[in-house]
Amino acid sequence: MLITDTYPPDINGVSRSLSTFATGLADCGHVVEIITTLAAGDGEPEPLKRHVVMAMPLPGYPGLRIGISTTWQMQARFEEMKPDVLYVATETPLGIASIRAAAKMGIPVVSGFHTNFQSYLEDYHLPGLETVAQGMLRSIHNQTARTLTPSADTAAMLERWGIQNVGVLGRGVDTDLFSPARRSEALRRSWGADEKTPVAIYVGRVAAEKNLPLLMRAFAAFREVHPRAPCVVVGDGPRLKSLQAEHPECIYTGAKRGTELAECYASGDVFLFPSSSETFGNVVLEAMSSGLTTVAYDYAAPRLVIQHGQNGWLAPFEQEEPFLQTTREAAKSWDNSAVRAAARQAASDYGWKRVIQQFEGELQTAIDSKKNMSGM
Repeated sequence: MLITDTYPPDINGVSRSLSTFATGLADCGHVVEIITTLAAGDGEPEPLKRHVVMAMPLPGYPGLRIGISTTWQMQARFEEMKPDVLYVATETPLGIASIRAAAKMGIPVVSGFHTNFQSYLEDYHLPGLETVAQGMLRSIHNQTARTLTPSADTAAMLERWGIQNVGVLGRGVDTDLFSPARRSEALRRSWGADEKTPVAIYVGRVAAEKNLPLLMRAFAAFREVHPRAPCVVVGDGPRLKSLQAEHPECIYTGAKRGTELAECYASGDVFLFPSSSETFGNVVLEAMSSGLTTVAYDYAAPRLVIQHGQNGWLAPFEQEEPFLQTTREAAKSWDNSAVRAAARQAASDYGWKRVIQQFEGELQTAIDSKKNMSGM
């Protein structure tokens, strides 16, 4: 059973990954049910059984919700559903109540650390609370059998906090969906680009934690090399309206999904990703699979996948001037077909099948360990 506050039709990297985990397990023959905060969208297929709980909006973040439940309410649900194992993906009242209810009932729990919310506190004008947040997260995750996170960088951070039994569960990419073959000259023309004009593109939430000021400076650095280059922002979020007002020179597509999202990626040339708060960074794999040259900080997914100067560009972590200089270098070689082909090849090594098999194994280990403890 999957417990999460975010799931499609939410559009973000966590919801997409969780959907892939759930459908992947179902394809392996498992019965998967989801407890979340939002019903499926109108007309959307719903291959898995979904249970919707009461929720409230996440303050300062329109479009996202926090699930509200109590331990006894989750106990009642679990008594009816009889899950073999829980995967708790979000550290909210819904997740905490689920962990406590499972403990009372002897149900094994694996948790996921998907989002660096504690690092967002300063961005949302709550400085000084990071240590408190770390303590809360440590308390939550140490009640579970295993905590899974997408990258070795994040796993090391969690271990420094004192979280036990941390494992790395990577991410994959659908290389059929995210492909250079989806490049659209019509879309590029609508952005004001031709075959000799590169497009700089960002895909992701338009939110404070994504380092938007540096993104805008990087767009400007790109235009130092190519003054006519369109700079495209694909995504939605709490900062979208203010960013549009402050930087009307950019193109804003709003949120995209599926083939429309893949077409946007493939129609770009250089993917700029200045965020320094990712647990992984799924968009990096999607951009590289689409044949784009990527500029990113040297950590998480970029460190894992990008070989500097060969299939993309890396800048020292959280160093803005080197990031801007790296952007200029990438702009000068935007049409290097060897780099773009190498990016596509690197991404092709990260299919979802291996990730799903590892996830299945982690859940089975938690079940077996609980049975062994019960039989002692």
